[in-house]
Amino acid sequence: MAIERVGVVGCGLMGSGIAQVAAQAGFSVTIREVTPELLEKGLKSIEKNLARLVEKSALNSTEREQIRGRLRGTTRLEDLAGCDLIIEAIVEHVPAKKELFAALDKLCGPATLFATNTSSCSVTEVATATARRSRFFGLHFFNPVPVMKLVEVVRTIESDAATYEELTRFAERLGKTPVRTSDRTGFIVNRLLVPYLLDAIRTFEEGLGTIPDIDNSMKLGCGYPMGPFTLLDFVGLDTTYYIANIMFEEFKEPRFAPPPLLKRMVLAGWNGRKSGRGFYDYSDPQNPTPLL
Repeated sequence: MAIERVGVVGCGLMGSGIAQVAAQAGFSVTIREVTPELLEKGLKSIEKNLARLVEKSALNSTEREQIRGRLRGTTRLEDLAGCDLIIEAIVEHVPAKKELFAALDKLCGPATLFATNTSSCSVTEVATATARRSRFFGLHFFNPVPVMKLVEVVRTIESDAATYEELTRFAERLGKTPVRTSDRTGFIVNRLLVPYLLDAIRTFEEGLGTIPDIDNSMKLGCGYPMGPFTLLDFVGLDTTYYIANIMFEEFKEPRFAPPPLLKRMVLAGWNGRKSGRGFYDYSDPQNPTPLL
């Protein structure tokens, strides 16, 4: 089955980015949000990104108008019924995802593919809410979606092999580099990244170096584009804490256990850039200063 009509549920940071790259790749896209206000906010974000691409001469005005024409916003779940593929990008909460897909399962024909953009939830568990488990997959994009080239294409033990390859080709049509992986908590990236980030916090807790020293060590010593604390603040300390807890619950390995400092920072609301403070203070976003 050729994928031509794409539905995206959620018009936040990830959903709007997924909708944008799909429209840029030539797909007809319907993006659904629960309120007109949230939908407008997400569509304005897409508009701003497209304007930036025109400024950089990566798009011309005609191409921008064509991309706009392929995007349709809605607050009605029913408007997704005719899509060939529906990608969910809502809150990282299994019951919410299952409720959504159970409703979509009744609305959509049997040929429609379902995919979740989850970074930590079990794809298999979410798929149990539907009667199309062989046509249910994970498509894990990375933030910011229009910039990041990687997509983890996740299969479950029930996934149809031929359809899985079709979904992998879809990721390539978006201009992304797909990596094939299976439904195991953390997939590839977070399985490797989360222990690294947690170890950086432990290194600081043990007094081996300051926050800037540890960040500079990984940037200048290992060639990383940003240090672990800068990355933690960018990803969100609450997000990292949530994922770490899920991974620890799954594997019961100490390397996945959130350090005490991370727990206390999340309890205090120090969630990183989005809250204005994390390991760094972002009162002056151009010149963040370490808080600890």
